[in-house]
Amino acid sequence: MATKGFKYKKQAIKDQQPSMNVPGVPAWLGDTFVSADKDKTICAGFFRLEKGDKLVYDYDYEEMKIIVDGTFIISDETGQKVTATMGDVFYFPSGSRITFETPNFAVGFFCGQRAPL
Repeated sequence: MATKGFKYKKQAIKDQQPSMNVPGVPAWLGDTFVSADKDKTICAGFFRLEKGDKLVYDYDYEEMKIIVDGTFIISDETGQKVTATMGDVFYFPSGSRITFETPNFAVGFFCGQRAPL
């Protein structure tokens, strides 16, 4: 079996992410790394939201997210609502509609089973 080296990105949290281009929603999201497995691609990177309109997001893929800075208020259509801070972890199953908001700003690191941006 051939040995493969790992990838490393110093201080990736500081990278400027592309806008999600949702009118009125100050949200940015970008892939830091994308797996090479074409059958089960996973993407990982950062999602930043600043105070403004809520972001309502429909997941058509599986995703895990850990909050790395700030405060998110995260809710879904089942009535669940959580105020999340650094260290909190979420699993968003495919088919869920999630609402993200923040009183000031928040940053999450995600890992999702989807195609690259």
